[in-house]
Amino acid sequence: MRKKRAGKNSLKPDPKFNDLLVERFINSIMYDGKKSKARFLVYKAFEIIEDRAKKPGIEVFKKALNNTQPVIEVRSRRVGGATYQVPTEVRPERRTALAMRWIKTYARARNEKSMSLKLASELLSASNNEGSAVKKKKILIKWQKQTKHLLILNGDEIFIFNDIINEWEK
Repeated sequence: MRKKRAGKNSLKPDPKFNDLLVERFINSIMYDGKKSKARFLVYKAFEIIEDRAKKPGIEVFKKALNNTQPVIEVRSRRVGGATYQVPTEVRPERRTALAMRWIKTYARARNEKSMSLKLASELLSASNNEGSAVKKKKILIKWQKQTKHLLILNGDEIFIFNDIINEWEK
């Protein structure tokens, strides 16, 4: 018999905005356990966004997250010795985790002077449906379109993901 599943760690909301999503983003930005530095970078990025876009930074952040969240992803599945790329739906928590990871990764790859500037630029471009993180999502969509004809074997059920993909494309 297997052991009990590990419990989820509960997060406290960040002190400035009192928001759990911002705290999760700060934790993903954090490097080498330096949380106060990560918090400073995120808050500074929000200030830069407010100066540039004349909108609240947290609003732009949430819009950027929504624009980069994937609905369906392609996973490898072995069926009878062959490996197929099968589109599967993404759990809501994984969606936000992937979006945060992509924003963080592509922000670090930018060519601005400081990390807060890089982060602000990436968040602004993602909120406008452009930038590298949104491009990554569009690449995933392309893969899904190529593999959407595949059937998914879920236990005894067999169904096609075309409906989900068509619904998402609207």
